[in-house]
Amino acid sequence: MRSGNPVLQGSTFLDSGTGTIVTRDSGAMTLNGTVNKTGALLLLALITAAFAWNQAVGADGMPLPAASLYMIAGAVGGLVFALVTVFKKTWAPVTAPLYALLEGFFLGSISAVYEARFDGIVFQAVLLTFGTLFALLFAYRSGMIRATENFKLGVVAATGGIALVYLATIVLGFFNVNVPYIHESGLIGIGFSLFVVVIAALNLVLDFDFIESGVEQGAPKYMEWYGAFGLMVTLVWLYVEFLRLLSKLQSRN
Repeated sequence: MRSGNPVLQGSTFLDSGTGTIVTRDSGAMTLNGTVNKTGALLLLALITAAFAWNQAVGADGMPLPAASLYMIAGAVGGLVFALVTVFKKTWAPVTAPLYALLEGFFLGSISAVYEARFDGIVFQAVLLTFGTLFALLFAYRSGMIRATENFKLGVVAATGGIALVYLATIVLGFFNVNVPYIHESGLIGIGFSLFVVVIAALNLVLDFDFIESGVEQGAPKYMEWYGAFGLMVTLVWLYVEFLRLLSKLQSRN
């Protein structure tokens, strides 16, 4: 079983000691429980995002220096707790909410920066993110989209390629070298962002399939938090990519 989401992999529902599927007669992972915990993580992220937004924007509507501080602290802190959650899945009931809180700081501050430059872009990105989530959930539940092995392999490969491109961009940035075209508002840059948005959205399908498999296999109760965490990671990625795409489109106006 494979997921394009790096935190939801084929060994997620395996017992770390024996490598066998973990099953329990009581206290097993449920779909409703995972949905409820996903909602809880989104609420926590919303609370800190609203706080960061208010702290990052001045009376004139322009970003304050605090915006960069919240953005960096949220991104780095979120990454730390994401890694802890991946390697210590049993800690997910604690680390997943902490991840959501820290990602809220990042999302609130980066949203404030984009909104200061492109009026209304945050509302559009939010609508597109959740519209995509519910549309793909409906398509998955109705059987219109199936996570076949070839489908999974293609999405995983594309996700890995995108990760390598972003990693190269970060590394080259330390040497003041910019990757041309893909981060600009030209046709190539917009096409690249569209491709990334599509791949991020397709990762949602893999996440739905992975969580459903965990429920069917009777994964332990704490995996509800881990499944919600994995879905949250994809939603954060999708939202940020929508911000980038919309900013490129508005820059051409």
